Amino acid sequence: MPEVNISGPSGRIEARYHHEGSPSSPVALILHPHPQFGGTMNNQVVYHLYYAFQKRGFSVLRFNFRGVGRSEGLFDNGPGELADAATALDWLQGYNADAPSCWIAGVSFGAWIAMQLLMRRPEVEGFISVAPPANLYDFTFLAPCPSSGLMVNGAKDRVVPTDSVRGLVDRLKTQKGIVIDHQTVPDANHFFEERMDGLMEVVDGYLDKRLGKRKTRKDSAA
Repeated sequence: MPEVNISGPSGRIEARYHHEGSPSSPVALILHPHPQFGGTMNNQVVYHLYYAFQKRGFSVLRFNFRGVGRSEGLFDNGPGELADAATALDWLQGYNADAPSCWIAGVSFGAWIAMQLLMRRPEVEGFISVAPPANLYDFTFLAPCPSSGLMVNGAKDRVVPTDSVRGLVDRLKTQKGIVIDHQTVPDANHFFEERMDGLMEVVDGYLDKRLGKRKTRKDSAA
């Protein structure tokens, strides 16, 4: 899991990158939760999403937003973080020029940034949005949402209640040709503490449905 440093709009962006050897490997970008509430690229949900794509043969990048870890700059409440994400995606795609497809995933604040990036990058064909903060941030820019994807939240999330996520999903489902799956993980809070297995069961099932059931690295080694 090599560390990489990307030249970003506010200086160095600290990142971790997994590279697949095949030039035909797809790519995925993972965005972490709110920087001012302890969110980093080492968040457990971020790490598990990273591994879920890695084991399916993706080249995967996760990084720290500006002002987090060794990433330079200061928190910008959205615009700067979106610029960081766009720069990271540029780097990922530049390093994998022949990648046939691109996915994006985000957690909480990172999900809000990821969906904004999705609107600007038509090549992104799928997304996973974990605990999207529909009650805290404006998602009306998704009009229409350009790609199908998964939104998943915890049933006992007191930060982002299920009703707010369901309301967002219901609005997006009215967009023609787009399928937004919504699932809720029983007994899970905003951080999926002690419920990570339940979250990843949902994520793995969705990826298998979209990408086709395939042997993973772990399966191949068994």
